[in-house]
Amino acid sequence: MTGARIPRFVSFLVLAAICARPKGALTQSSGNEVTLTPAAVVAGSPELIRVDLPASETLDGEWLGRKLQFFRGRDADAWYALAGVDVQGAVGSSMLQISARTAGGTIVDRIRIIEVLPAHYRTSALTVAPKFVAPGPEEMTRIETEIELKKRIFASSAPAPLWSGNFVAPVHAAPTDSFGTRRTFNGKLASIHEGMDFHAATGTPVHAANGGIVVLARPLFYEGNCVVIDHGLGLFTVSMHLSRIDVHEGDHVTTGQLLGLSGATGRVTGPHLHWAVRWQNAYLDPAKMLRMDLSKVH
Repeated sequence: MTGARIPRFVSFLVLAAICARPKGALTQSSGNEVTLTPAAVVAGSPELIRVDLPASETLDGEWLGRKLQFFRGRDADAWYALAGVDVQGAVGSSMLQISARTAGGTIVDRIRIIEVLPAHYRTSALTVAPKFVAPGPEEMTRIETEIELKKRIFASSAPAPLWSGNFVAPVHAAPTDSFGTRRTFNGKLASIHEGMDFHAATGTPVHAANGGIVVLARPLFYEGNCVVIDHGLGLFTVSMHLSRIDVHEGDHVTTGQLLGLSGATGRVTGPHLHWAVRWQNAYLDPAKMLRMDLSKVH
């Protein structure tokens, strides 16, 4: 949105009938039906959106140019969506739009202004093999093929949540605060670090952080041996640089199931696990995802 900055989490209500209203008036709510957790929204933050409209039959939404896919909570008294702000997303005021259809056919719209705050990430310098900074023709052909493969992989997701309860760390190893770091490789700014690194020695077991379907399990140029799990509704986790892969594409996995062993394949400076959380092409802070309490949601 343009113009003056809107105070954080100022919300207002729009009640409208998108189509001809059935008989009966809409009841204006207190405006507290929509909540986000964490309440402070920053670039790279995963968000749990809760909408308290239990009488509605369907619920749709949009935020930051992405469609929200809602599901019923365990108690059926609320709707939920897992969403987030990309680590490189724009900061400032954003509009969260929600539209519900009641059993009687009435359309109830909600609009809430969400202030996205800047996050402050570090800069680091790394040295890797020259081919990972200036790939040759053969490497470029492979890279372009893998870009198209990853586009296809992330373009579709299960239409319902495949996860259940809280997400858990994929390895028993110390994590770093590397998410969001601006990285230079061999003196050239190459990327924003879009995941969390764990200090995992080669051969450390790597587990599924939650339930889902393995949609990719193969070696890639930059990622090395890589496993991608679709958790449904556009949510994926990615495990990179493995020394061994123990699952196959199409496998259904459960929380804690062995995916493979950590290693140092792909573009790395040494053995570790790079673990990423991705929602609809937005990369989210894995550390915040692990701290999110989803035990009563699904």
